[in-house]
Amino acid sequence: MTPPNKEPINEDRTLRIDRIVPGGDGLARREDGCVVFVPRTAPGDVVEVEYTEDRKNWRRARVARLVAPGGDRCAPPCRYYDRCGGCQFQHLAYEAQLEAKAAVVIDCLRRLGGVTLSQLDVTPSPRQLAYRNRITLTVRSSGPTLQAGYHGVDDPNEVIDIESCPLAEAPINAAWQSLRASLLDITQPGRADVRMTLRATARGTVGLTIESVPGGTAISQGVGGVAGVNAIWWVDRKGRVRARAGDKHLNERWGAYDIPLPGTSFLQVNREAASAMDANVLARCQGESERSIVDAYCGFGLRSLELVRGGKRVTAVDIDRRSVDTARRLASEHGLEARFVAAPVERALASLLPADVVILNPPRRGVAPHVLEALKKQPPARIVYVSCDPATLARDIKGLSTRFQLTECRAFDLFPQTAHVETVATLTRTD
Repeated sequence: MTPPNKEPINEDRTLRIDRIVPGGDGLARREDGCVVFVPRTAPGDVVEVEYTEDRKNWRRARVARLVAPGGDRCAPPCRYYDRCGGCQFQHLAYEAQLEAKAAVVIDCLRRLGGVTLSQLDVTPSPRQLAYRNRITLTVRSSGPTLQAGYHGVDDPNEVIDIESCPLAEAPINAAWQSLRASLLDITQPGRADVRMTLRATARGTVGLTIESVPGGTAISQGVGGVAGVNAIWWVDRKGRVRARAGDKHLNERWGAYDIPLPGTSFLQVNREAASAMDANVLARCQGESERSIVDAYCGFGLRSLELVRGGKRVTAVDIDRRSVDTARRLASEHGLEARFVAAPVERALASLLPADVVILNPPRRGVAPHVLEALKKQPPARIVYVSCDPATLARDIKGLSTRFQLTECRAFDLFPQTAHVETVATLTRTD
């Protein structure tokens, strides 16, 4: 635990942290009632701060001195944590991280959704470190020096050079060590930053996706021989693949399915915690009277295929045509009959209703108004909403409140050491 600083207290800038708010900052209130947000603090901390942002009703500050630590403060496991902005919660004991995430979800549902929960269970991650199968790093070259890592916590324009990330799976860190040795040879001073995403599969193979300005083709060719990297893609700013080296795709094993992953595809970063969350979603769809299911934002359709195995009739929809094509191929390989539609959910959903259950798994921005209207016009008996943002989840629950009520809610910690949390909310038709 970090020892308290014994220097005299400056009463004008000394605050006690009350709680953690969305985004991971600690919240304190001054005697004049002004709210102050302070990153990297724990409930109960007494800190002396320096103000960095002054608004009409609130301020932002950074810790200048820890006067007295709260009971949940601990030593961060990463040597870069003081400067790196990749994590927000390494200074919090893990139980306190779970409590903070539950409190954030409860608060968002109350303030933005009009729903009051007395408590919320958060399923912990089996691993709190070395759990990420994908990380994205920024590479910046300036003369003979190079920074390659995450953006700074105090200065988002700064790139913090890191040799390894304790949140990443071991094959990613091994590949990053090999890749770092080649970076100075393939980057040019003054060129715009290059974003590199490393992804590892359950089999230990690693893919590299490079996003850069024109000239990235040469970069992808330059790293073609990096040890530990099996496949390389260079993509432009719109995510279109412009060059490729090594294997055509990564062969990922996810549950019972072998998935050929292209460079820009999406899977959850915490495979073990995601498995627990998926099991919860599937359990919410198992009512005997609930036979027809629409799986919206289905990705590779893995939940859909498991529901078909359980005897459900499933129609799944996603905007990513490549993911839908893969889902169709997986269904054929396993002898499963499901209908997969490649289209934007907001355009297709109305034509896929009615259904007994609708699964929603939207991006962070939540669902579009057209989706809410379609669900209210042809309401299913149940909606199972998988959310990565408590604020947009609460907003959408409120938008559906004329026809549905929240009957079950559980959170899952897919992102230990960070402020992010996944939530599975079950909404039941009120009539």
